[in-house]
Amino acid sequence: MGKLEEKTVVLGIGGGIAAYKSADLVRRLVAEGASVRVAMTRAACRFITPLTLQALSGGRVASDLLDLGEEAEIGHIALAQSADAVLVAPATANLIARMAAGMADDVVTALCLATRAPVVVAPSMNAMMLDHAAVGTNIERLRSFGYRIAAPDSGELACGIEGPGRLPDARVLIHELTAALSDQDMEGLHVLVSAGPTREPLDPVRYLSNRSSGRMGYAVAAAALRRGARVSLVSGPSTLEPPRDCELINVETAAEMNEAMRGRVTAADIVVMVAAVADYRPVGPKTSKIKKSKAALSLPLEATEDVLAGLARSRGDRILVGFAAETEDLADNAREKLLRKNLDLIVANDVSVEGQGFDSPTNSALLIDRDGSEERTGVLAKED
Repeated sequence: MGKLEEKTVVLGIGGGIAAYKSADLVRRLVAEGASVRVAMTRAACRFITPLTLQALSGGRVASDLLDLGEEAEIGHIALAQSADAVLVAPATANLIARMAAGMADDVVTALCLATRAPVVVAPSMNAMMLDHAAVGTNIERLRSFGYRIAAPDSGELACGIEGPGRLPDARVLIHELTAALSDQDMEGLHVLVSAGPTREPLDPVRYLSNRSSGRMGYAVAAAALRRGARVSLVSGPSTLEPPRDCELINVETAAEMNEAMRGRVTAADIVVMVAAVADYRPVGPKTSKIKKSKAALSLPLEATEDVLAGLARSRGDRILVGFAAETEDLADNAREKLLRKNLDLIVANDVSVEGQGFDSPTNSALLIDRDGSEERTGVLAKED
């Protein structure tokens, strides 16, 4: 299932250059399972046509508050009532000012006044405009209404200058929408998550590692953020884009992972140890490349730090969750690790089965808690 399955998202588009991104945004919202309805300011229609967005959303686009056809049944009220969430993107300085003043002089501002669904606002404008006190005051006023503000990205703007003001990409906006639709039951909690593999150097060009991609740990971090937690993510080498708004700590070796986790555990309420930490590393890695020869090569190995066991010894009253990637005797091995590491919960999966192992978007897990209760998830997307 997509993140927005069975949800109606009303997208309000303001009249800024970033309106051209709304075509991709609508497409991605639909891909996440949302039913998308679109409302546009008159200025937005000059940047991208309603016909384009109608074709992508599969529904009529509202753009004129005084249109006889659209308003025969008070269309903007019906639109507002149909929404599970409203996303205003891009929100220009002018649109933000009118929303903050409680005006209803176009479809988008009227929609925001009439809806009782969560509203996410994504400011997008010139960096100097964004920095003006009036814009800041208006954004804070929207926040006081209960609106969720998706902070703009920084980079090269359409005007040619560098700075904040870019509309975040669809991935970020979808995360903000799912957060707005989620219970904020982890607000005030600090969650410490580890993710990905470690790499143990053999020489300057080689290392020992494993098949972990970091997908599961990054998914846990994203889910905790959606539910209102403050998240620190300690990540081994990964090509994934980290969730926005988390503290990211990049590490490479098991020793670095251990140091990063131990240094942050006392500030955490919940620790989720997802990373696939290498169990062994080469003894005395070489400072120059080992040359190939016809002779057999022997690699002496030594055990790495047991990060999870160390965390368990200093756990205090915080919740500690471990993961177990197994290839046989899943339940027995998971129970043994749960007791040996003194965990509250263990998440075990059989990585020998296709679709529930390393570098897969899905997983199937056996959950066992310290009281012995068990639950099997079946095959789910890792974020689910």
